[in-house]
Amino acid sequence: MSKVEYYTFLWRNELVDIVDEDNQVIGQIMKTQAHLRGVLHRCVVAEVIDSKGNWLLVKQASDRQDAGQYISPVGGHIQASETEEDAFEARSDGRTRIKVTSFKRIGQAIFNRGVIGRKENHLFVFYEIYTDERTILNHESVGTEDFQINN
Repeated sequence: MSKVEYYTFLWRNELVDIVDEDNQVIGQIMKTQAHLRGVLHRCVVAEVIDSKGNWLLVKQASDRQDAGQYISPVGGHIQASETEEDAFEARSDGRTRIKVTSFKRIGQAIFNRGVIGRKENHLFVFYEIYTDERTILNHESVGTEDFQINN
């Protein structure tokens, strides 16, 4: 089995917690089965905001879900029995390679959509990362763009 095949196997066989709308764990399921069945499970998502108030988005690579679209720079499933903060720290490091020193949890929301034959019923747990450090792109992204929110 090649390295790519091995990591694909692990990704497809990731165990996640099933949660209710209040983020209480009520069971466990394989991620692929959660997507096939539309079972609510958790993902961590984080926005990167600099000292000027610019928000960072990353452009998805052509071989990724949502290819060519700008998305949040940090996102990923929370594995079974993994804490939200541990998942946040792991996904932040793996996706942005920014040393996260200033952040806060800002809330959670259910995002339920159908995409490429799956029903991704996610409870997104949102964080904000505050830094002027620039992200280093990994293989999942091909560009970045800053945007400003007007109040």
